[in-house]
Amino acid sequence: MGKNRVGVFFGGRSGEHEVSLLSARSVINALDPERYEILEIGITKGGEWLTGQEALKAFEAENTSSLVPVVMIPEPGNFILYRRTEGEVFEPYIELDMAFPVLHGTFGEDGTLQGLFELAEVPYVGAGVLGSAVAMDKGLFKHVMRATGLPVLDWVVITDIEFHADMNTVLDRAESIGPYPLFTKPANMGSSVGISRCENRSDLVEGVQDALQYDRRIVIEQGIDAREIEFSVLGNEDPIASVAGEIVPSDVFYSYKAKYVDDDSELIIPAKIAQDLTYSAQQIAIEAYKAIDCAGMARVDFLLEHETDRLYLNEINTIPGFTNISMYPKLWEATGLGYRELLDRLIDLGMQRHGQRVKLLRSYGEAL
Repeated sequence: MGKNRVGVFFGGRSGEHEVSLLSARSVINALDPERYEILEIGITKGGEWLTGQEALKAFEAENTSSLVPVVMIPEPGNFILYRRTEGEVFEPYIELDMAFPVLHGTFGEDGTLQGLFELAEVPYVGAGVLGSAVAMDKGLFKHVMRATGLPVLDWVVITDIEFHADMNTVLDRAESIGPYPLFTKPANMGSSVGISRCENRSDLVEGVQDALQYDRRIVIEQGIDAREIEFSVLGNEDPIASVAGEIVPSDVFYSYKAKYVDDDSELIIPAKIAQDLTYSAQQIAIEAYKAIDCAGMARVDFLLEHETDRLYLNEINTIPGFTNISMYPKLWEATGLGYRELLDRLIDLGMQRHGQRVKLLRSYGEAL
């Protein structure tokens, strides 16, 4: 049998575009060239799909003029990328066996790209439409977790319309969830983009305005004095959780700057927490993962309150960072699963989930 042609998708229409390039570089460098033929597919900030020789390098250099514009037709069983030629004519360009999205944030991690793959019945790595969408929306995710009985901090969701119509009422509602500090976050964003720690009402106004630049819906949540504990989860119906990791941020919280700009944040693997607490967190992580029908992979983040040792589920990232300093692969490495083997497992899991989907009946008459 020949190699599987894996399309690695990166970039995208998101505030995490640059982070995606970093993750894609690590994934492409680690995929086994003996098993896979790698096709690099970049998505510009304007949404154009481009491919070609060393496409990622071209995106990194911000010089994509030599790349080939392509599209995918949402037609079942059609795994072909079509080249857009002069005169807006589309012709078959190259066929894929599997899609490996490494896009963080909106239009990549939120179920939209996964929906396209579902329409075309293309096998892909990671969570499906439902799991991606629920995990991505921080407000909806908290509602689902609380309905499931899992511990989350108090929060409110506000929209840009509400805020601009009656700012003081919105601020009063936000302050009613608890004392400062409060955190403001875009509902659909990651990598700490648009997140602010607010110590007073003036900060809160600025934090809300900043978050609303990235999303029309934002989450304001209670802040606590806590350690940041993370687990990597792997699997489909029977997922497993890694050892615990702890982040000691260089900033007042694990901000974008602390994650990607400076080198002063500390990753402690395994985290120095009691074994029974580790086990409890692993079970919560797996329960949360299954509650949203996640698949393939996710990083599950917790806040561990200093004073009480209480665990609060913070969020699930369905396409976690894959850079050389990212927690997701590091935690699996500490658990005994190397980077290359991890990628192999993810591709296998994507193929398994695809196999389940294509067996389903799409018409009642088919069962008669």
